[in-house]
Amino acid sequence: MAKKTINNDVLLANIIKGIEEVKGNDISILDLREIDTAVCDYFVVCNGNSNTQVNAIVGSIQKTVSKDLKDKPWHVEGTDNAEWVLMDYVHIVVHVFQKHIREYYNIESLWGDAKITTIENKY
Repeated sequence: MAKKTINNDVLLANIIKGIEEVKGNDISILDLREIDTAVCDYFVVCNGNSNTQVNAIVGSIQKTVSKDLKDKPWHVEGTDNAEWVLMDYVHIVVHVFQKHIREYYNIESLWGDAKITTIENKY
């Protein structure tokens, strides 16, 4: 059975919804589609205040996407220490950081050519 194709906009909306459900902070969407060397279409970057919140954000994204779209990430890594968790949905890669780790790696500056959209916190 072929895997169904999910619209990137719908997947992005569900990922953002999952982050917001558990009060993830500083959500950014990096549009990488115009960058030849990019490994995917979008990065979603956010942070939590502790390893517990980082894992809660990851769980909430997985639950929301699974429930609404019947999809799951192709690969997840970093949940053991939950300082930086990467969730690979193939066309969209989600990076969930602890705040100090996000500041250290400053992933947005590494992809300076990307169009960055910042999502305002709803709380």
